[in-house]
Amino acid sequence: MAEIRDDRAVQRTGVRANSILVVLFMSLAGLCFAILQSLVAPALPAIAHDLHTSGSNISWLLTAYLLSAAALTPIFGRLGDIAGKRRLLLIVLLIVAAGTLLAAMASTLLLLVIARAVQGAGGAIVPLSIGIVRDELPRERVSIMVGLLSALLGIGGGLGIVVAGPIIDHLSWHWLFWLPLMAVLIALVGVRFGVPESPVRAPARLDLRGTAVFSVSLVSLLLAITEGRDWGWGSATIVGLLILGAVTLVAFVVIELRVSKPLVDMRLVAIRAVWTTNLVGLVSGFGMFALFLVLPMLLELPTITGYGFGKTVSEAGLFLLPAALAMLVFGPLSGLLDHRFGPKVPLTLGAVVMAIGFAVPALAHSSTSQLLVGVVLLGAGMGLAFAAMANAIVGAVPIHQTAEATSLNTIVRTAGGSIGAAVVAAVIAANTTARGIPTDQAFTSAFWVCAGVGVLAIVAALAMPSSRKRHEDAVALGVEDLVS
Repeated sequence: MAEIRDDRAVQRTGVRANSILVVLFMSLAGLCFAILQSLVAPALPAIAHDLHTSGSNISWLLTAYLLSAAALTPIFGRLGDIAGKRRLLLIVLLIVAAGTLLAAMASTLLLLVIARAVQGAGGAIVPLSIGIVRDELPRERVSIMVGLLSALLGIGGGLGIVVAGPIIDHLSWHWLFWLPLMAVLIALVGVRFGVPESPVRAPARLDLRGTAVFSVSLVSLLLAITEGRDWGWGSATIVGLLILGAVTLVAFVVIELRVSKPLVDMRLVAIRAVWTTNLVGLVSGFGMFALFLVLPMLLELPTITGYGFGKTVSEAGLFLLPAALAMLVFGPLSGLLDHRFGPKVPLTLGAVVMAIGFAVPALAHSSTSQLLVGVVLLGAGMGLAFAAMANAIVGAVPIHQTAEATSLNTIVRTAGGSIGAAVVAAVIAANTTARGIPTDQAFTSAFWVCAGVGVLAIVAALAMPSSRKRHEDAVALGVEDLVS
């Protein structure tokens, strides 16, 4: 058994690091990744026009980022547990900075797609940051800070869409990367000089065979999901990718059960608190990306349709700002609830609020006030749920596997987002006029689909074990110090 270095006596006193600086730089790094994830989406038409390419080709700016993040997140997360989370976080930030610089300077679609793929390494930022916070901060602050870091995924995603419009209107699409690059460099310097290396390690070799098979499975499945509508769900390519993804996923599970030091410990996945949390993560990702797709589309439709609002890209993006602010408030609040009642309470509450948030516009979306009510509720629900998910994972796994387990949850949320975008796009495409304009029923159906998926999140949250059962499992795994 590999040696695990765990200097808890030091780290729990808060002597090793300045807690404020650790949280500040971790938050900035996580915010950079989340903003880069969504910032490009509203600008795709402008970039396509400038690069003289088609809408289907320009969509690879999103696909490349998604596939890269899905493949690299578990690898860097596992390496962080093995070699040191701060060390890997610095490496990841350097890679993201390089990719962002390349994107800012790109003049061809190929270079821009490559740059986006390089930026995808940033998917590991939040899992590594959560691991550092768990290692470095006093126990009583962990749940609140983990809640904030996790909520930043949603906050940054919303802010990315909010600021994209003004950047495109007043600057150029190149500034979609120059501005985040500055923030990435600040975070890099901050982590280098303000964050100590974690003393918690799980020395081992990276499971290269499992890593390769897992990457093939993820890329195949996510590529099929994201491109299914354009390539045709019944096409040989999509069917082949789905089969390849399913077969390699089964092979990955078999491999991980047989190796001594797996990329993903299947025993962690089987823990009830982990798999229920990951299920909520899948559904939450579905809802978040569906919101980012449906709301701007409805707001930007011309008023002549009778149900559109005729907003510009910038104006439509501003409607997501209340959701981002709500996440900023309810993320740390979720941590407080977790500290008092355990993660099941804020997770269930968040799922309920999300389901209501989608039901409101499903019932009526004829005015901006109705949409804003739904947006605020969705932001609050996502803030509660995202933060509770991270805390549930942290409290259910051994300390030396924190980055590994939270990386898996990040991947699940990303996969949920891909599925959500694909499903909602299909629902809208099935309800369009002869001129290709979505009907009012298209949006009603899309909102109801998301509300129905929100009910699944409630069921999964309720299936999470009670605090007593979580404590018993934590004692068995040796993490009882964080759930007692």
